[in-house]
Amino acid sequence: MNTKITNFKTQILNETKFVHPVKITFEQDGKSRSWEAVKCFDSVAILLYHEEKHAFLLVKQFRPPVYLNDKSKTFTYELCAGLVDKNKDLNQIVKEEIDEECGYDVPLKNIEKVTSFYTNVGISGGCQNLYFAEINESMKVHGGGGINDEQIELIFIPFDDFKDFIYDESKAKTPGLMFSYYWFLDTKISKITT
Repeated sequence: MNTKITNFKTQILNETKFVHPVKITFEQDGKSRSWEAVKCFDSVAILLYHEEKHAFLLVKQFRPPVYLNDKSKTFTYELCAGLVDKNKDLNQIVKEEIDEECGYDVPLKNIEKVTSFYTNVGISGGCQNLYFAEINESMKVHGGGGINDEQIELIFIPFDDFKDFIYDESKAKTPGLMFSYYWFLDTKISKITT
C-alpha cells in the first residue's frame, strides 16, 4: 500500500514513569488524522526450557491492565521478560531478567536470539526482542520471583502438556509466549525427542 505520512507529531498528555500517553497528529495522503498512543520502552522476552524437567519455565503474575478488561483473568502466564530501560547490550539485559525473575544464572553464550516483533501496534508499537535459553538446576542461584515487590510466581509447564496449555482460554497468555512455543516446535523439537 502506498501512503504518504507528513506532519507526524506527538503531544504528551500526562507525565508518567514507564509509559507516556500521547496524542499523535499527522497527515496521511493529504488528510489530517490523529491517534492516541502510549510511548513506552522496548522489551526482551525469553522462552526458558528446563532440560532436566523437560518443561518450559513461565512466570505468572498479576497484570492490572488485563484485569481491568477481564475480571476473570487475575493472573497472566508469560515468558520471563523485562524492559529495555538500561544502556546495556540486550543479551546482558536478558541474562539479568532470567536471574531476577527466575533465579537462574545463564551464561551469555547460552542465550539465543530468536527474532523481534512489535506488540500492541494500535497502542504502543513497542518492539519485543525474543530470546531462548536452556536451563538446568546447576544454574539455579536463588528462588527468583522478581525484585522489590514484583510478586512473580514461577510455573513449570511440562513439554507434553504445553499444547493443551496454549489453547486453554481460561488462562491469560501473551502472543510472544504462544509464538515462542511454535518456534520451539519448528526449530528445537528434534533435540528433546531424540
